[in-house]
Amino acid sequence: MGNRPRELDALLASVAMQDVPADRVVIVGNGSPLPELPPLPGKVTAVDLDENLGCPGGRNVAIEHLADFGDVDVVIELDDDGLLVADDVFRRIRDLYAADPHLGIVGFRIADETGETQRRHIPRLRATDPMRRGLVTAFLGGGHALSMPMLARTGTWPAQFFFGHEETDLAWRAVDDGWKILYEPALLLQHPKTSPARHAVYYRNTARNRVWLVRRGLPLPLIPVHLGIWTLLTLARTRSLPGLRAWAGGFVEGLRTPCGERRPMRWRTVWRLTRLGRPPVI
Repeated sequence: MGNRPRELDALLASVAMQDVPADRVVIVGNGSPLPELPPLPGKVTAVDLDENLGCPGGRNVAIEHLADFGDVDVVIELDDDGLLVADDVFRRIRDLYAADPHLGIVGFRIADETGETQRRHIPRLRATDPMRRGLVTAFLGGGHALSMPMLARTGTWPAQFFFGHEETDLAWRAVDDGWKILYEPALLLQHPKTSPARHAVYYRNTARNRVWLVRRGLPLPLIPVHLGIWTLLTLARTRSLPGLRAWAGGFVEGLRTPCGERRPMRWRTVWRLTRLGRPPVI
């Protein structure tokens, strides 16, 4: 969005230092003109969007460009305030996908400058160890890799979400189509310690998108169960009265407005998610 020029320069420098260079790099100015970019290995495409399409909308623009080239197997998506600390990240990702044709998504470990990983960045329930590798049901938007053959089958990001829960929507579709999601803590993205509530639209979008998420992706009997559990958790955790008002407005908006194509997961996918440690009602 043009408000992190120094962070973007640092990120691009960390991309340039990878021992396996990117074949192509697409940089999206999401409603803001891009600055002059430093030299990068590979073929670089800069895209200036006239309006901010949100996180998933901006990512979709980049994916569309990569798909049009026709020679990209894996896309690595990085937020502009992240930093690749090691120089072997792309090589590790290449090797992971070469070893498993059913690997759909690889999630990075997110840690701040001190090496701390926030609890919300560990993609498991009741988990405290950010170094535990394995198959999971979710991934983090700040740094991850996606299989292009997977995206061709599942579809790309839900652009109408703008911000919030878009990763879960894509993860559910991936698992339902038979793809694996791997959390690989050896892939580190350094990222400043933040709270999601820093975004002005956090409470409203979180509520609206959660309702959209379950309307799009869950079997009908599970929708009220998921929303009921989530409502109780929200009421117990939220200490901000204005936040609760915004949340309630978003909840109603999620019920009343179109959510996009409904593609409910199969019951065997519900069981698979449950066996992986996160039933899709939590």
